Amino acid sequence: MMADSVPAGVGRQVFSKYLWFTLFASGVVILDQLTKMLVLRYLPLHNSVAVIPGFFSLTHVRNPGGAFGFLAQNDSPLRHWLFLLAAVFALGMILYLYHQTPRSRPFFGFALALIFGGAIGNLIDRLRFGEVVDFLDVYVGYLHWPTFNMADSAVTVGVIIFLLHLVTKKVPL
Repeated sequence: MMADSVPAGVGRQVFSKYLWFTLFASGVVILDQLTKMLVLRYLPLHNSVAVIPGFFSLTHVRNPGGAFGFLAQNDSPLRHWLFLLAAVFALGMILYLYHQTPRSRPFFGFALALIFGGAIGNLIDRLRFGEVVDFLDVYVGYLHWPTFNMADSAVTVGVIIFLLHLVTKKVPL
């Protein structure tokens, strides 16, 4: 009886919505983990290779803290659990928001997939190493942006898209 009340194609549309989310998020995780694997294999810790002198280098560092090194100096074992719990909470919130996102907002869904994939990429590092592998080093002279990775980039782009949608009121939240 329930199958009769569901219009043809609705199940396929729901499957398709989650398939795209999974593909984009998985792509972020794969790209993130692949680039980190290359850094771990070919660039010793604390070494740097200038790609564009005076602007961009590949620099292998580890970040035990959060974004921009938040709590990196705190050696408490609680820091590790705090970041793991925060990641799991954030992942749950992203899934909830995605579930609530109508199919008519695919760009917003894409933003959530980027954030989700980036969060998973960094969560994998925290579970494997207790810290995050960073290697993208942008700077001008002596002014350095905090070193980051592909997961951080995906989260940043996703958050920018998310905020643009909120500001332009394109997403009913």
